[in-house]
Amino acid sequence: MEQYVPRLRTMYNEKVAAELKEEFGYSTHMQIPRIEKVSVSAGVGEAIQNKNLLESAVKELASITGQQPVKTKARKSIANFKLREGNEIGAKVTLRGDRMWEFLDRLLNIALPRVKDFRGINPNAFDGHGNYSLGVQEQIIFPEIDYDNIERVSGLNIAIVTTAETDQEARVLLQKLGMPFRK
Repeated sequence: MEQYVPRLRTMYNEKVAAELKEEFGYSTHMQIPRIEKVSVSAGVGEAIQNKNLLESAVKELASITGQQPVKTKARKSIANFKLREGNEIGAKVTLRGDRMWEFLDRLLNIALPRVKDFRGINPNAFDGHGNYSLGVQEQIIFPEIDYDNIERVSGLNIAIVTTAETDQEARVLLQKLGMPFRK
């Protein structure tokens, strides 16, 4: 039986890595930037009053990523928001390996083009160490989410962690993988 390899990983291995090695003049293949992990998180501030919102966010994150999320807890108490330390107020998933490549493929080729009035994503959202952060305002852009069964439209934070030394290397890596940066 043949082992399944995600489409985006195959593209990276066969085409993108060689182009990056040539463009930046790397001497060894270990210097070539690659994607290490993708972290997807959702904050549900209203979960303090309504626990069902957190449960639905966990269910939606699980269906989007294909992996069970971890509930996150508040680190500090904030009186103005009626928030106590230890309250569950969000969920996160860290994707690696084949699930990461599959998620990125769906994000770049299916979900982002479904955003209303989409003109590309911000090319300046790098952190200075080659990592990219992206905010999605509506989780309904993913085809796994059934619009009729959601409790409320909420956003997601997506962090793409790369092994690139500089933001320029990471930008070129993501561009070659098909990231639709704004011109």
